[in-house]
Order: sequence, then structure tokens, then C-alpha cells
Amino acid sequence: MTVKSDLQQAIAACESAKGCYAMMSQATEDPQAKQMYDQMTSDVNRHLQYLDGRLNYLNQNNKLNQKSQQPEQK
Repeated sequence: MTVKSDLQQAIAACESAKGCYAMMSQATEDPQAKQMYDQMTSDVNRHLQYLDGRLNYLNQNNKLNQKSQQPEQK
């Protein structure tokens, strides 16, 4: 695995967890549990911002990615 694919997998896992927390928040009638799930969703959003930032940085600054995105010269 590459760092890029690891980041993509981590982002996908976070998105999945975020969806689960949102569903659990809507499904519960317990205000404390709802607040906990909402806080967990906020935490995951912060994680996603960090991971997305790392992935964007990698895509912009990794020389291997830049070579594969440049057109071939003849």
C-alpha cells in the first residue's frame, strides 16, 4: 500500500463512521446519547479535514504524482 491509498482508506472509514454516528444520533431518544453522537460526528469531521489536507498536500507535492500527471514529451 502507498501513503496515498492509506489516506484514501482512512478517509473512507471516517466517512462511514460519520454516517453511523449521525444515524445513531437520529435514532436515539436519550438527549445525552444524542449529544455524544453529535460530538463524535464533529470529531470525525475534524479528522476528515486533517486527512483531506494531507491527501491534498501529497497530491500537490509528491514528485511521483506530479510525474504521472504531466503529459509525455515527444
